[in-house]
Amino acid sequence: MQKSSISTLGAGSWGTALSLLLHNKDHGVRLWMRSAEQYDALAKTRENKDYLSGIHLPKGLKIFNEIEKAIDQTNIILLAVPTQSVRSILNTIKPCIKPNQIIVNASKGLELNSYLRVSQIAKEILPENNFVALSGPSHAEEVCKKIPTTIVVSGEDKESTEYVQDTFMTKEFRVYTNPDLIGVELGGALKNIIAFGAGVSDGLGYGDNAKAALMTRGLSEMSRLGNAMGANLSTFAGLTGIGDLIVTCTSMHSRNRRAGILVGQGKNLEEAIKEIGMVVEGITTTKAAYELSKKYKVEMPITEEIYKILYKNDSAKDAVTRLMTRSKKHEMEEIVDTSFFG
Repeated sequence: MQKSSISTLGAGSWGTALSLLLHNKDHGVRLWMRSAEQYDALAKTRENKDYLSGIHLPKGLKIFNEIEKAIDQTNIILLAVPTQSVRSILNTIKPCIKPNQIIVNASKGLELNSYLRVSQIAKEILPENNFVALSGPSHAEEVCKKIPTTIVVSGEDKESTEYVQDTFMTKEFRVYTNPDLIGVELGGALKNIIAFGAGVSDGLGYGDNAKAALMTRGLSEMSRLGNAMGANLSTFAGLTGIGDLIVTCTSMHSRNRRAGILVGQGKNLEEAIKEIGMVVEGITTTKAAYELSKKYKVEMPITEEIYKILYKNDSAKDAVTRLMTRSKKHEMEEIVDTSFFG
């Protein structure tokens, strides 16, 4: 395919890894970072020590501290900033963006207060630009080492979505398409809540039985809310649902799981966030999902208990007790469509 010119906005671990992947495909890549200090360090060492220590960035991968220059004359603008920063970034680039530039989002979360998905924020601010979501089980630390990875891209415009698929696809990085934009975005966001809970379980010293239960019942909650919001249930059985859930709940690369472990071990939320040193999307997504569950009248007991741990300072052990002593149920009575599980 014809080589693309790509602006990556955000030089955290994921933005850096994707920029390196795209550069290695001979696309023209511009990596923008807000911090002048980070820019100076990267320019000097070509190593993003705070996020991907030990990974060298080739000189051909250009770095920028001025966002207007970074996005000038590029085909794709890749958003790799935390979800809560997306609105301000899009408003910043609005005066200089061109209608033919495709917005690709790689963050996984819901905006606080509005509870909007990133595609909805983009449509509100940049209605003329095609939008594609990129999601799935993918740790930056493995992608930059060319360890086999599969992801999903989704957008309302088929041509743009397939263009992004071709742009990112390599022999180590397989890209699928899925037309269910709502499900793809919600799966990527909601699994972070369950991953935090899996970390709490680990921090409390519980074992595989507890984690398996948490992941399985967590998937039920994800699919119920997704269905109520217009997603296709089958999406949650795919890479952006159960696939991303597995990798985020079981890997120590997952900052959501690591933060949960610290909270389960007795640290307060502020201490946990400080120790992780990066944005933990599951924390803000928990609040958004809890409010959405009330709006759509969807039962989400795990999400509700994690909300209480995070925002009501409830005991993690008490939360587990409440979950385990809920009124008895048939396993399938809470599933919207039992055919989802075959």
